[in-house]
Amino acid sequence: MTSGTTPTPRTTLALKPGTAWQDAWHRCLAAAPEAFQDDRVLNLWAATWQRDGRVLPVTTPVDGTPIAGPPRLDAPTATQAVRAALDQHRAWRHIPLPERRARVAATLDALTEHRELLALLLVWEIGKPWRLAQTDVDRAIDGVRWYVDNIDRMLTDRTSLPGPVSNIASWNYPMSVLVHAMLVQALAGNAVIAKAPTDGGVACLTLACALAAREGVPLTLVSGSGGELSEALVRSPEIGCVSFVGGRDTGARIATAVADLGKRHILEQEGLNTWGIWNHTDWDALGAVVPKLFDYGKQRCTAYPRFVVQRSAFDAFLAAYLPAVRALRVGHPLAVADPADPLPALDFGPLINAAKAEELADQVAEAIDRGAVPLHRAAASPADGHFLPGQDTSAYLHPVTLLNPPPSSPLHHAEPFGPVDTIVLVDTEAELLAAMNASNGALVATLSTDDPATYERLAPQIRAFKVGHGVPRSRGDREELFGGFGGSWRGAFVGGELLVRAVTEGPPGERLPGNFPDYHLMP
Repeated sequence: MTSGTTPTPRTTLALKPGTAWQDAWHRCLAAAPEAFQDDRVLNLWAATWQRDGRVLPVTTPVDGTPIAGPPRLDAPTATQAVRAALDQHRAWRHIPLPERRARVAATLDALTEHRELLALLLVWEIGKPWRLAQTDVDRAIDGVRWYVDNIDRMLTDRTSLPGPVSNIASWNYPMSVLVHAMLVQALAGNAVIAKAPTDGGVACLTLACALAAREGVPLTLVSGSGGELSEALVRSPEIGCVSFVGGRDTGARIATAVADLGKRHILEQEGLNTWGIWNHTDWDALGAVVPKLFDYGKQRCTAYPRFVVQRSAFDAFLAAYLPAVRALRVGHPLAVADPADPLPALDFGPLINAAKAEELADQVAEAIDRGAVPLHRAAASPADGHFLPGQDTSAYLHPVTLLNPPPSSPLHHAEPFGPVDTIVLVDTEAELLAAMNASNGALVATLSTDDPATYERLAPQIRAFKVGHGVPRSRGDREELFGGFGGSWRGAFVGGELLVRAVTEGPPGERLPGNFPDYHLMP
């Protein structure tokens, strides 16, 4: 140690008062006693909160301590729930639109009242930092309000589906994707069924559904394994539409089932979203956006885990990229140095569980063994992060960047769904396009190039639903449309008016914009 210097003592962090899991749980018991009991959440079906299903032990990814688990139903009970939802659907479709609008609007008011509790549940259940958890809640509320204000014109000459909409969604956006979709589907005249994601979010969804059910919105919320409940939630003749958000393997099985049945479907699946760099010099703009690309540890369907970089610009790219990724803040989302401090402004917290963190760490190690070059690996010691003393950090993975992952590695061709970036170097435009299209379709992509004409020429050849010019693209809100190319999407596109069209019936012979087995139609 240099003479005369003294190491700065590390501040001991503590959980911010009032934010413990038990604090959130007691607030749920007070806010919705019909849906929460001392030891568990309940399932909602046949317009009644039911104490059924086998509750599995669950721990929070934040620090590994126990939280409420999903009460998993068996297949026969799920079938009963679907049949009950059909009865609700037949009644709800005849409720006049002004009444449906009033009930959904009242639900939004209730969600707004409990905004902070819903966000706190997201922190504990799926590890979202406080800012992102609040954003997830706000996007659900604000997005559905836009539909409440605009639904009249969207339903002109349209009717509800013959049966309820069945939703099977991933755990990463319980409010802004799942609850948002459910309330719009109900506003359009459908009863709605949702399976709580197995990996997290059941308490948040239970509270949101309890607030909606009080207003008479016909929601069903059940828990269980996808394999056991698939027959009821996907193949039941009562189901009018299947809406799925998740991985390609499960999505492919559902796609086969709904195609066989000729059933309306919306299947959002993963794709390798890429960011291309070609004849680009605005490195300050790129460096500024890199931290935002790591929001929620890249556990997002619109994350960018792959950079495709012109070889001659690689040194300039690294000079902009590495300082930005080294500045990322990772840690416990509710830990503070002083009780009066605001909650920390982190880029991300844990991954969804310790198993996912271990899987990704193993994939990184294997890729390096097979030839990938590690360009950045952040310190993984708890002492180097924003953590509580002695807390379990097994679900945390610090940022990693690899150059040229080998073709044998899953990181070469699949979305990692975690804070792992991969970089591929290219020398020609043809190589650039081939690398950006590596996953046979994606949801979003971006091309950074100084020349607008180059962007206009290359962007249509990138197989992504949305392509940004030097800026990231997202799922979008309100009137913005959303879908995917290739294997990243099956069925009807959504967003704006298309979401309502996807869950209603129009004139005979109507062809919805989407990616269907027998046609692909862009909006």
